[in-house]
Amino acid sequence: MNETEQRICGCIDAHAQQLIAFAEDIYSHAELGYTEHRTAGKVADWLQSCGMDVQTGLANTGVKASLGSAAPSVCLIGELDGIRSPEHPLAVPKTGMSHACGHHMQLTALAGAALALSQPEVAAALTGRAVFFAVPCEEHVPMNRLEQLRSSGIATCCGGKPELLLRGAFDDIDAAITTHAHMVPCQSDFLLGCNSTSGFLSKLIHIKGRASHTAIAPENGINALDVVTLARSAIGMLRSTFRDQDCIRIGEIVRMGDCAINVVPHEVTVDLQVRAKTWDALQTVNEQINRAYRGAAYAFGAEISIQDDMGYLPTIPAQPCQALTDAAKLLPATYEPVNPSVHNAASTDVGDLSHRMPIVNFTYGGFSGTLHGADFRITDKEKAYLYPAKLAALTLYHLLCDHAAQAQALLSDFHPAMTAEEYRAYAHKFGCQ
Repeated sequence: MNETEQRICGCIDAHAQQLIAFAEDIYSHAELGYTEHRTAGKVADWLQSCGMDVQTGLANTGVKASLGSAAPSVCLIGELDGIRSPEHPLAVPKTGMSHACGHHMQLTALAGAALALSQPEVAAALTGRAVFFAVPCEEHVPMNRLEQLRSSGIATCCGGKPELLLRGAFDDIDAAITTHAHMVPCQSDFLLGCNSTSGFLSKLIHIKGRASHTAIAPENGINALDVVTLARSAIGMLRSTFRDQDCIRIGEIVRMGDCAINVVPHEVTVDLQVRAKTWDALQTVNEQINRAYRGAAYAFGAEISIQDDMGYLPTIPAQPCQALTDAAKLLPATYEPVNPSVHNAASTDVGDLSHRMPIVNFTYGGFSGTLHGADFRITDKEKAYLYPAKLAALTLYHLLCDHAAQAQALLSDFHPAMTAEEYRAYAHKFGCQ
């Protein structure tokens, strides 16, 4: 290690107990997306204590601060929200929210990196701008809640990064560093690079039949639940035509109002999510689902409305950049690059960001159990909190030292799939304003 690298790691080691306390506090106070006011306040206070001017209230709760003012601008991201997992032992009793998603680990990496890089001797070694951005709502908002957020003016997108992209909060960012607890099987402490992830679209399907007495006059009724059953059967038959490489996943929840058992169910709402590895496959399967539901409604003579809404774009995969690999070599931790053949069938709004800028990503261990599950536990605080903080800080430093040569190389090799204007036009098509 050179002197600056030693300063970075030494600072994080010297403040290890503060960082662990920061992590554990957030871990036990998880909040719902776009309402993470307590968590955002904790992050803002930490960044202010590092001597940075802080912007707050971005997409309602986002927090942004930076060191330096020149180009290029590299952003380290942490996610503010938790996930509903009421059976988790640290779930908030009133809301059922927990950090079984591991987002508190990201925020600790952000806090540690901000602390280390804000040391005057380290900050002086950076060319460009190091940005620390805690963003709201990575766990997507279902459409029924999204309608409430839109009517109240809080948000129009189902995820925080799409909302911030739409509002221009990333227009001054050239590249982003993202982190997460391991999302695919990995025995190493670190997995370096971006796996591909599936994109998804959200759908709200409303079916209106006709009520009637199930015994006296069933012939006068139109059963909205039967429409759902027929559509599901059609989709089940379509599954045999789905290509394995497209990683199609379909999930749905059926909701209906109060209905007596002797009344033909006449009104049903289906919340549906369709995922696929590529945007083209996603559009194709989405149209097949629409046809299945419209056809089923036609067969019974029911009325149907289908609202498609913006989800998350598939993540564009990337191998680790040199700055990330060089940083990992400095730590007493095991690491490996992502395997290009491994696809993560989950979705993340990092996918949207990957269409706009280069993503430097790593994931890490230090936990056991299942992400989003009641059995998620932190098992090694050093690997869960301190190692990621060091790797994030060292990677930012490597990108921006020596006249930001490695950041410039990263940018020169990247060709965005969408411009800022093209992304906004895409979002506007789904009613996101």
